[in-house]
Amino acid sequence: MEKAAIKKFKFFTMNFGPQHPAAHGVLRLILELDGETVKKADPHIGLLHRGTEKLIEYKTFTQAVPYFDRLDYVSMMSQEHTFSLAVENLLNFKISFKTSCIRVLFLELTRILNHILAVTTHALDVGAMTPFLWGFEDREKIMEFYERVSGARMHSNFIRPGGIYSEFDESLLNDIESFVLSFRMTLEDIFNILTYSRIWKERLTNIGTVNQSLALQYGFSGVMLRGSGINWDLRKDESYEVYNNINFNIPIGCVGDCFDRYLVRILEMEESLYIISDCLDYLYSNFNELNLRSSDKKFYPPFRSHVKYDMESLIMHFKYFSEGYSLEAAEIYSCTEAPKGEFGVYLVTDDSNKPFRCKIRSPGFFHLGGLDFMSRNHMIADLVTIIGTQDIVFGEVDR
Repeated sequence: MEKAAIKKFKFFTMNFGPQHPAAHGVLRLILELDGETVKKADPHIGLLHRGTEKLIEYKTFTQAVPYFDRLDYVSMMSQEHTFSLAVENLLNFKISFKTSCIRVLFLELTRILNHILAVTTHALDVGAMTPFLWGFEDREKIMEFYERVSGARMHSNFIRPGGIYSEFDESLLNDIESFVLSFRMTLEDIFNILTYSRIWKERLTNIGTVNQSLALQYGFSGVMLRGSGINWDLRKDESYEVYNNINFNIPIGCVGDCFDRYLVRILEMEESLYIISDCLDYLYSNFNELNLRSSDKKFYPPFRSHVKYDMESLIMHFKYFSEGYSLEAAEIYSCTEAPKGEFGVYLVTDDSNKPFRCKIRSPGFFHLGGLDFMSRNHMIADLVTIIGTQDIVFGEVDR
């Protein structure tokens, strides 16, 4: 008798993306599946690669700032702020308390801008449409604030080495205060409709669990780290800008699953509203203070309102934008608590008006590296939930 043929089994291989609506960008995943169960998830990136770090080496320090707006294009000011801090630390710049307050005000608005998108599109991935419609109304208001201070809804180029781009009218503070009051109610509505939903809990609880050890091994930061119960926030631990003058809490999770990360993002938005309110209180009482920028005109151009009427300001304006300024040979690593985690800039200078080397540390790149172990032995539908809770934007991942 013939021997029975030996059957060999292998997992089914499938492409997820790069144009999949739940991929949150140009993500291509090669999945190995046992039925609908994920056995391996291999992320492939490169479809958005623009060589940002190399391009920055051919631009002056001023011209490099807009490139950072285009990395994480959901939280633009946070990216340009980190680069500005790196340049200021090399120059030993000391900006005024008021300028720092304005920066923090917009950085926390940016955190809300990011988390609204993260939570509502995550809900949309899972099947809840209403939070998306509610959240995007308030998101539109924040983008209007961007436009009023910079002229651009997204790529603001507002925070620059030495200060900020321009003055703004006090009426903006009134509108931001009104936004804070209205958004508190929207945030409460989003929290209630999701948190107490049985379907939402079942789709997120015990899915994509990351314990503290794995979170540290994979270099997680931000919500991905705090969701696993590690109390680490650069706003408190590094204490840059005026954060050490503001009393706020750091929300942390317990289990490290998708539900914990959702709750941390909701609570972070609530804390951001308290920080914004503190900044508004200070700015209301000190709005007429003139020192918004560095006093050294070599490193910062005159306000645009001065250029029309003062020849010296016009000359300095031209010199600044055409030639820029030079930095002595040095190197520095500057990092901030961006909405997605630790965003860092390693900057090397060589006595010229352009960076010799600029290396960017993007939090999403490290989080994407953990997608395989987070999704293993979960269903394909759970993979969509995990990608949503990682809050990935490919501008920074695939820079």
